[in-house]
Amino acid sequence: MHPDKNKNVAYFQNLEMKHNAQPSVSKLFSVAVNQDDDELRASYNIYLLIAQTGKPHINGETLILPAIKEVITTVLHKPTADVILKIPLSNNSVQRRIDEMAENIEESLCNHLKTSQFSIQLDESILPTNEALLLFFVRFTKDEKICQELLFARNLETGRRNHI
Repeated sequence: MHPDKNKNVAYFQNLEMKHNAQPSVSKLFSVAVNQDDDELRASYNIYLLIAQTGKPHINGETLILPAIKEVITTVLHKPTADVILKIPLSNNSVQRRIDEMAENIEESLCNHLKTSQFSIQLDESILPTNEALLLFFVRFTKDEKICQELLFARNLETGRRNHI
């Protein structure tokens, strides 16, 4: 059912090569940055801003990209096409990169916890939709500071039924 099912193997090998050549979060921030990576670094910074707002990811395309275009043309008096095309802010790109950053943070936290002492705190919270959540927080020391992070959250099954 795949639309490209009639393509030859070389086509798919080329796609795989292109996919594997894309820089990841860890590669991006572990190597020295050159000018070619500026657009990619900017896009990751924008993804982080979008994730922190908790707003829909489509804001990258509908709000942030037009704002960048406006600043470049109005303030810098430069054409925007070459810069804008290098900053991928489609809904899918934003979602994929935010997920990638979250995985990287989770992996870093778990690696740190493997080599340090920590404590876990459990808490229950009720959402406005009457869904119960069990929250797992972890406290640990890092760089001589006490840190607290949300380790994960799980939906709680309740035996209670809502009656109107």
